[in-house]
Amino acid sequence: MEEIRVSPDYNWFRSTVPLKRIVVDDDDSKVWALYDAGPRSIRCPIVLLPPVSGTADVFFQQVLALTAWGYRVISLQYPVYWDIVEFCDGFRKLLDHLQLDKVHLFGASLGGFLAQKFAEYTHKSPRVQSLVLCNAFSDTSIFNQTWTANSFWLMPGFMLKKIVLGNFSRGPVDQKMADAIDFMVDRLESLSQAELASRLTLNCQNSYVEPHKIKDTRVTIIDVFDQSALSHEAKEEMYKLYPDARRAHLKTGGNFPYLSRSAEVNLYIQIHLRQFHGTRYAAIDPAMVSAEELEKMHKCSNWWP
Repeated sequence: MEEIRVSPDYNWFRSTVPLKRIVVDDDDSKVWALYDAGPRSIRCPIVLLPPVSGTADVFFQQVLALTAWGYRVISLQYPVYWDIVEFCDGFRKLLDHLQLDKVHLFGASLGGFLAQKFAEYTHKSPRVQSLVLCNAFSDTSIFNQTWTANSFWLMPGFMLKKIVLGNFSRGPVDQKMADAIDFMVDRLESLSQAELASRLTLNCQNSYVEPHKIKDTRVTIIDVFDQSALSHEAKEEMYKLYPDARRAHLKTGGNFPYLSRSAEVNLYIQIHLRQFHGTRYAAIDPAMVSAEELEKMHKCSNWWP
């Protein structure tokens, strides 16, 4: 039942990448937890934002693989924020604290929605160079919970966990997907009532992405064809919102493909980031990029924003 937690990869990750805790708000109780791995000289890393049930370590497979390829990767866990603007303001302060002018964002589910909203929030002084959206959505109304969003803070933790577990896959799944679900259930159990209530509030309070504000942002959409919490309509809405986005489809993978199909997801992230090699927005150590590839990128860089 705990295949991932006892795996050599996970234990190597936990023993080699330190978890940092950072406070950037006046309220000392708002603590960002993060793993920051890879070359510190990189000023435009990829930042990973988890789903409602996720903690910073759910992306350990991405951190291990991408840093081995030379990328700087930051995996986050949110403090308790109750509305989108408050979250965006806190995230902006975190990037300021880390001295990062611009970042690439990978967001899963709620993380993908927050990534889009942050890009929109900072559009006048852009902080987001690109987006990778995994099983993400653009409008919270798809969950039909906007009317209960303001009451999550009142609910006991076990009730909130039941709401989240209701969206996890049921029925037959392969072993890797089953292991991913077990791991995410374990992560869910580690979240406090306030953490879970605030995330569900962000996930469900009436809000949607305004695409005209982020139309120049480069986007890759990763989604799965099998059962996930997102409806077909929600996926189609994302395609309409970003008609020029690159699309990366996985036949299977469920709600947590970054765990159950990590090799494919890592490859899609790498392909997405490759377009920035040789520019000031590269998330990779230049020493890890071949001269031939850099030459190709420089030939294409005359149109770079």
